[in-house]
Amino acid sequence: MPNVAALVAISIAGFGIMVNFALHKVDEGHIAVYYRGGALLQTTAGPGYHLMLPFITSFRTVQTTLQTDRVKNVPCGTSGGVMIYFDQIEVVNILSSAAVYEIVHNYTADYDRTLIFNKVHHELNQFCSVHTLQEVYIAKFDRIDENLKKALQVDLTEMAPGLFVQAVRVTKPKIPEMIRKNYELMEAEKTRLLIVNEKQKVVEKEAETERKKAVIEAEKVAQVAKIQYEQKVMEKETQKRISEIEDTSHLARMKARTDADCYKASKEAEANAIKLTPQYLELRRIESLGQTAKIYYGPNIPQMFLDTFKVDPKDTVTQSANAQQSDKMSFKLDGIEL
Repeated sequence: MPNVAALVAISIAGFGIMVNFALHKVDEGHIAVYYRGGALLQTTAGPGYHLMLPFITSFRTVQTTLQTDRVKNVPCGTSGGVMIYFDQIEVVNILSSAAVYEIVHNYTADYDRTLIFNKVHHELNQFCSVHTLQEVYIAKFDRIDENLKKALQVDLTEMAPGLFVQAVRVTKPKIPEMIRKNYELMEAEKTRLLIVNEKQKVVEKEAETERKKAVIEAEKVAQVAKIQYEQKVMEKETQKRISEIEDTSHLARMKARTDADCYKASKEAEANAIKLTPQYLELRRIESLGQTAKIYYGPNIPQMFLDTFKVDPKDTVTQSANAQQSDKMSFKLDGIEL
C-alpha cells in the first residue's frame, strides 16, 4: 500500500509538471507561433490559454498592436567626411494579424531586427552620405524622419506585406564639439539678427501706426470740414430756395393784381366806349356848365360869356341846347334880371 500511494503521488506530481509546461497564456494584442524541433508550425493562437506538448513544442508571441522600436546610437558619415551619431531613432509600426505567420516564417519572430533596425541604419547612412553636415544637422534635419519613413515603407511593402510604419522620430545627432560650438555661435548670431529684425519691424509698425493715426485724424478733420461745408451749402441753397419761392409768390401776386387792374381798366374802357356817346358827352358838358354857373345881383347884369364856347354850326343839338340855356338864364325875378 505505501508503494501504491507513493506511485500515485509521483504520478500526480508528474501530471502537474506536464500541465505546467503544456499550458501557456497569450496576452491581448499578441499572436502565438509554435515551434517543434526548431521548425515553425503553421498553427497560430490568439489571446487566452492554450495547450501544447511540453518539452517538444515551444512558442513565441508576436505583438500585433502599435509598437515602438528604438534604434540607438546610429553612426552616420556626411558627404564632407564628418562622423556624427544619432542617439535614438523611434519607429512606430504595426503588424497585421493575418501576416504574422508569413513574416515570422521569412524573418523569424525577431523580424524587426532585420526589417526595421538594419533598414534604419542603411537608409540613414544613405541619406547622410549625399548631404553635408550643415544640411543633415540644420537645413534638412526636419525632412529626415519623413524621408526615412517613406524609404522604410517602400521596402516593407515589397519584402513584408502586412507590416506598416506609422511614424519615425529622429533625435538631433551628436556632432564634434568644435563644430557644435561654431553652430551655437552661428545660431546666436542668427538669434541676434532675428532680434534686430524684430525690433526693426516693431519700429516700422509703430511708425506705420502713427502714420495711420495721422491719416485717420486728417481724414476725420477733412470729413468734418466737408460735412460742415455741405451743411452751409445746404443752408444757403435752402435760403435761396425760400427766397425764390417768396419772389415767385410775390411776382404771382403782383401779376394777379396787375392782371386784375388791367382787366378792370379794360372793362371800364369797354364800358366807357359804350357809354360815352356824343349825346352823353354833351349832356355831361351842359351839366358841368350848370354846376359852374354864376348869379349876379345888381342893376347891371354883365353879359354872359357863353360865346366863349365855340359851337360847331353844324351841331344843331348843341345850338338848341345853348339857346335853351340862354332862355333859362334870361328871366326876371322881382325886378332882378337873371
